[in-house]
Amino acid sequence: MNRLAAEQSLYLRQHADNPVDWYPWGDEARARATAEDRPVLLSIGYSSCHWCHVMAHESFENPQIAALMNELFVCIKVDREERPDIDALYMQATLGLTGSGGWPMTVFLTPDGKPFFAGTYFPPEARQGMPGFPELLRHVENAYRSRRDDVEHTARQIGDHLAAAARRTPGEPLERRVVDDAVTGLAMAFDPAQGGFGGAPKFPPHLALEFLVRRLWDRSDDLHARQMVEVTLQRMADGGIHDQVGGGFHRYSVDAIWLVPHFEKMLYDNALLARVYALAHRVTSEPRWREVAERTLDYLLREMQAPDGGFAAAQDADSPGGEGAFFVWTVDQIREVLSPEEAQAVVLRFGMRPEGNFEGANILSVAAPFEFVAQRVGPDAGLLVAAALGKLYAARSRRPAPARDDKVVTSWNGLAMAAFADAGVALGRDDYVDVARRTAAFVLDNLVVDGRLHRVWAGGAPGHLGCLDDHADLIHGLLCLYGATFEQRWLTAARELAGRMVELFADPDGNGFFYSGSDGEALIARTRDVEDHPTPGGNSQAALALLRLGALTGDGALAQRAETALRLVGDELGRYPQAFGTALIALDFATAPHRTEVAIVGPIEAAETRALIEAARAGAGPVTVLAAGDPADIGAARAAPLLRDR
Repeated sequence: MNRLAAEQSLYLRQHADNPVDWYPWGDEARARATAEDRPVLLSIGYSSCHWCHVMAHESFENPQIAALMNELFVCIKVDREERPDIDALYMQATLGLTGSGGWPMTVFLTPDGKPFFAGTYFPPEARQGMPGFPELLRHVENAYRSRRDDVEHTARQIGDHLAAAARRTPGEPLERRVVDDAVTGLAMAFDPAQGGFGGAPKFPPHLALEFLVRRLWDRSDDLHARQMVEVTLQRMADGGIHDQVGGGFHRYSVDAIWLVPHFEKMLYDNALLARVYALAHRVTSEPRWREVAERTLDYLLREMQAPDGGFAAAQDADSPGGEGAFFVWTVDQIREVLSPEEAQAVVLRFGMRPEGNFEGANILSVAAPFEFVAQRVGPDAGLLVAAALGKLYAARSRRPAPARDDKVVTSWNGLAMAAFADAGVALGRDDYVDVARRTAAFVLDNLVVDGRLHRVWAGGAPGHLGCLDDHADLIHGLLCLYGATFEQRWLTAARELAGRMVELFADPDGNGFFYSGSDGEALIARTRDVEDHPTPGGNSQAALALLRLGALTGDGALAQRAETALRLVGDELGRYPQAFGTALIALDFATAPHRTEVAIVGPIEAAETRALIEAARAGAGPVTVLAAGDPADIGAARAAPLLRDR
């Protein structure tokens, strides 16, 4: 076992028995690299990443390749989900050097941490235009020894590029027309047949969809927005990216038709998609969107609730039978589990074939409407399929399951909190609001230490300082929970976190936010988090949170800081709307011509107060600000000054 055996990160422990002499990120590895004048091989990935596992099996578990790594480099392994600040920094370098990025990420550094060569996955032997990993290792180490001046020149250039990328200045004042331009831009990139934007691979466009759903709230006549929402939501719900048996969504599809996914399931994807489907139901009253939202949230409750509270980070792409083996079915397996009528209904509904659609088996995706199935099996086709899926889930549960990464990530739990709180309101599910309460209590009680928010809870302890997205997403979740309950604890916590967020992450020059805190580890550059990827960009989510808080508290300084942060990306919103859904939601809020602020004063549990709250919610739009509190409770108005003197 190497040094990674003692780490809390599941991803790092997955490499603990590699013959590679791995170090975790830290002073010990850098000190050795400096003392021995060795380049650093930095490998970054995460526990549920399929290609990370492939490279580990092919190279890091290979004794000969591992020996070469140990001979030539100081080798460091980083979990990108625990240290997103490190990942963001070196991903920028990788993109700058190669034009593309991904995981596993392989970056070669000078002993002081400056990158000079980078890539992603490398095979053990040369193929498809990629060099073999051993060949690459020798080439990089030889360049470091024999062409040191060139290496150091490249490292300085990349370091200068990273530092320059962090220096952003606000653009022109925000204009409402950018919101309309973004809808046009999304329509130009839209796939009208399959939904989504662009071609393969396809990632769920959660935040662009939320922007469009919110637009339909006030603009139900926007046919472009409606088409993009309806086609994309339906195609994803019908596709193999949606787990038809167990609920929840896989991370992305490798094709353009949502059929063949990468099989990992991430907390953030499911939280964001559940919230979009719930909001779409609220706007359109379509029962199909409600069904998908509930199946997704129920999947999270059933399979992703962490033992210590909150929600686990991810389920692996791989299982003991291979990639996707846990999720796929042959026709014979279906017939073994189901009655003949149920099997026929499932085969017709999901277009199953004896030869399969994925490595000899079938990924279930909807191929025929129930009306067609009913013509073959009778009018109870829907009931037959529903009963069959329950039996398939029970049978699947007996298979060797993918591993689950149990660490609780603050940022992603904030997104889950928002999903359960908003879905609770949209779907009339008080039990979902209770889930959001429990999640919020867990995060606030365990991940705020001496006033400082931390990134992860793993092994029964908090770890790593929280980044910008941890603060912004948690504030977002707390504000959604306040809106669902009007319990002042959540709003008070959001305001305190916002103060710390501004203190730790705001650019001293007033130009938006940095990704890492001023009290964190000093890396070679401080990065910005401006694009959605696919979680909300930290700068945009922080701006949206401050706008909402400013409206509730009357603090104009918060709104001004938020608008300056949005101006950092103002020039990009119309050109790349797919990447800036969160910023567009914030821009819509900031520039709305008519924003209604509603204060409801009365005992919260009184029938009259509840009736007013429900009436206000029914008439609320996407930028409505709603506060409620008991006039006898001094703290309610202190938390939400919108209630003061009412």
